[in-house]
Amino acid sequence: MTSATLHSDATKQQADAWRRQTSLRRFYTALGVGLLLIAMCATMWFADEANAGHFFDRLPHLLDFLSWLVPKDWNDVWRALFDIASPNDKGTQEFNFPLGRVYVWGGLYIPEYFELMLTTVNVALVSTFIGFVCAVPFSFIAARNLTPNPILRLVVKRFMELLRAFPEIVIAGLFAAIVSIGPVAAIIAIGLHSIGALGKLFYEINENIDMRPEEGLRAVGANWFERVRFADLPQVLPNFMSYTLLRIEINVRISTIMGAVGGGGIGEELKLSISRGFGAKTLALVLLLFVTIFLVDQFSAWLRRKLVGEQAFLMSA
Repeated sequence: MTSATLHSDATKQQADAWRRQTSLRRFYTALGVGLLLIAMCATMWFADEANAGHFFDRLPHLLDFLSWLVPKDWNDVWRALFDIASPNDKGTQEFNFPLGRVYVWGGLYIPEYFELMLTTVNVALVSTFIGFVCAVPFSFIAARNLTPNPILRLVVKRFMELLRAFPEIVIAGLFAAIVSIGPVAAIIAIGLHSIGALGKLFYEINENIDMRPEEGLRAVGANWFERVRFADLPQVLPNFMSYTLLRIEINVRISTIMGAVGGGGIGEELKLSISRGFGAKTLALVLLLFVTIFLVDQFSAWLRRKLVGEQAFLMSA
């Protein structure tokens, strides 16, 4: 048997083995997807049976609530947004727009929803600041290449995991029993979660820094704090700020949700407006929330590009 024949037989065997392996992989994939679909259908059936209103029976009415929120006069949306009196006001809470004005000087006032939006944004900014200030030192302690003590690293990492393990609403519920409901409980809850979330991102950045400046300062007798301050922090600070700005965007959304459960700000008013079926007020709040989040996203994206550099956002060739 020639070497060419042996090579051809070996190639054929490899091709057959590859086809068998591919067929087996496809079979397992189809089996897994099928089992997942069966489990999903069974779960939905169980949920529908357990639901007193029967989810599938009420599904055709899913969008009925939108008809409750369509205002009779679309100009009331702008009147509600800027606290302008409505000609449709009959003395009910649905059209009492001027009552929410926050007067600052004489006849000068801030519209109620703008003031509530400022509260929501302030909750996000303060909680992010708390998260940043605490996450920076924790991240240097948790980095394997910067802290040789494994016990200290383990304790800090587990602590940050604990902070981000619980949803903000759970933490806010705990502190609401101590400091009562309001922005303070929301700030504490979002701030603690931000420490854990930012800390993980930061220490992963620290573990990929250039160690040559660190080694140079170590050679001249610098202590741990001096090495972190002058060798490590300048390398990672732009990326730290980038992630912090991204966290601000996330926290603005979270603080809105926290407001819906008693954390103050625009979320609480939005929940009440929807539950009462006030169409103009609801649309005004949604519009203001959308514009605010869009502006925050655009500003933070622009600032991240300035800090990190335009080249970091370009696809590599």
